[in-house]
Amino acid sequence: MFPSRADGGSYTDNLIGTLLAIFGNVLVSISLSVQKFSHVTLAGTKDPRAFYRTKTWWCGFVLTCLGEGANFVSYAFAPLSLVAPLNAVSVLASSILGLIFLREKSKPKDFAKQYGLSFLGSILTIGGTYLFVSFGPNSHEKLKAENIVTHMVGWPVLLYLLLEIITFCLLLYFYKQRRANYLVIILLLVALLGSVTVITVKAVSGMLILTIEGTMQLNYPIFSVMFVCMVASAVFQARFLSQACKLYDCYLIASVNYILSTVFAIVAGAVFYLEFKNEDVLHICMFLLGSAFCFLGVFLITKNRKRTKTFEPCVTMDMTNGVPTIHDKGLVDFNGSFSYGALVNNDGVAPANVPVDLEQPPVSSRATKASDLKKD
Repeated sequence: MFPSRADGGSYTDNLIGTLLAIFGNVLVSISLSVQKFSHVTLAGTKDPRAFYRTKTWWCGFVLTCLGEGANFVSYAFAPLSLVAPLNAVSVLASSILGLIFLREKSKPKDFAKQYGLSFLGSILTIGGTYLFVSFGPNSHEKLKAENIVTHMVGWPVLLYLLLEIITFCLLLYFYKQRRANYLVIILLLVALLGSVTVITVKAVSGMLILTIEGTMQLNYPIFSVMFVCMVASAVFQARFLSQACKLYDCYLIASVNYILSTVFAIVAGAVFYLEFKNEDVLHICMFLLGSAFCFLGVFLITKNRKRTKTFEPCVTMDMTNGVPTIHDKGLVDFNGSFSYGALVNNDGVAPANVPVDLEQPPVSSRATKASDLKKD
């Protein structure tokens, strides 16, 4: 299955890391589905218990910890550029579990369109995963503290970190000061932080594995530096992702974030750990082709996912009878009417949602009063 380009030890380590990453991503997908099932069940039965008091939710939480632990350990065995694109397995597994386990369905007329593209995306994701795993970098080194320091003080890494810091500061300036809340800007911030996260995760994971094997690495200062950077970058990465989820659709975020984070992770592995140093052009091109297939596959899988449609009321006032009428968004004819609410704003003021009372008051009394006023 895998082209033999290195010694047996490196091949075995890559195989272990790849299988751990696939196993971890599948476990994370199962855990998220289990936790979502717990929330849906509580909402359907009107159970007064909090979600964290149910056994189903805790089962999902334990599976999440196991999956993330497997992903963490996989970085110690396989190259960074090989593990990072395997997050596509999580998207693929979530799509299948959402269809089967959570019974997410669509209308018959939309079934072919929605699941046709998802099926095509799944085929592309599976094929792309096979390509980049088969032709991915097969170089692997024991990440001792001395090796990590050697990588860090090299001029390519210093130049890469300098450019990354400058880019991050510019994007953060536009995001905070200029209020440029564009999805690309937010997810670029996440991807830049993510590249630091994966670099430090691989270093910390590698040193922990060597320590378990008997070579103590935890007493070196570089371990503490990498650990602090790993925690800090992961926290800020989650914060920016949370802000993006408040502004944009989660399925769009999933696909764009996967693409940007994977690209920056591959670049980080190539620059920091020199993972493509001994690779020929053919293997690099096939690896990039497999990654591109995964990008397209994840985009197609998340493109037509079912989205929740919220009711946005708009209240119109009929100037003839003086009766307020509640409409859904986009279904109102405003000729001769004064309107306010979520759709139209004639005074340059930000739209405000109006509380909806679906039971309208009787019209007859108000119409009678209006006619009496006209007679007077």
